[in-house]
Amino acid sequence: MTPEPIQKLSRRGIAVEIAAFVGFALLAKYGLSLIFWRYAGPVSLLLTLALLTLDMRGRGLRWSAMGLIPLPGWKAKLMVLPKAGVTLLAFAIVVALVTIVGPAIGLAFLAKESADIADRWGAVAGSLPHFLLWIGIVWSAAAFGEEMFFRGYLITRLQALFPAGRVGAMLAVLLSALIFGYGHFYYQGWRGAFVTGGIGLAFGTMFLLFRRNLWPLILLHGVIDTLTFTAIFMRWK
Repeated sequence: MTPEPIQKLSRRGIAVEIAAFVGFALLAKYGLSLIFWRYAGPVSLLLTLALLTLDMRGRGLRWSAMGLIPLPGWKAKLMVLPKAGVTLLAFAIVVALVTIVGPAIGLAFLAKESADIADRWGAVAGSLPHFLLWIGIVWSAAAFGEEMFFRGYLITRLQALFPAGRVGAMLAVLLSALIFGYGHFYYQGWRGAFVTGGIGLAFGTMFLLFRRNLWPLILLHGVIDTLTFTAIFMRWK
């Protein structure tokens, strides 16, 4: 699938643009992590999206060109649910392959969860203010933010950078997934990087199969993370 061009730039110009926004996101996260590392990822991503939105607006572009497509009528809105269900199946398969099959074939590091995860989210258990704070982060920076940046923006722009056709589409999904996985390494370690990278592959593939429709991914991402934090808050094992 070849995306419609969203701006008249050479491939070198597109590469510079992508590197600039990805670089800003990573550098901002590093800088903010020195101040409040628990929230460095969400805040840096929202800052990146704000700058990206301003840049797009200056060029007469909208997020509808990168996945936040209009859903006219009830049929289009209701179709988000089965598409989210298909994405959930892909999500489950990827997570099972990494966390169950991986250790079973000797990749022991995939069985070890980083201690920083508990340190980052431990305050949520039994604390309503922390729970509500993270639910707000889930729907803003994770569900909308990560899907808009890593799937909507990155895959769309990488497709414009790589040759048209299936190979270019596969490279776009793969590279965006690698960046997505690396973005979670700082607190989830190698296991988390592989899990989130795999999720990036699954979500990126669905993004293209759904003709660059972000809504099923946003819905599923938000629901999964909400259930995860609910389990932490309720101290469910």
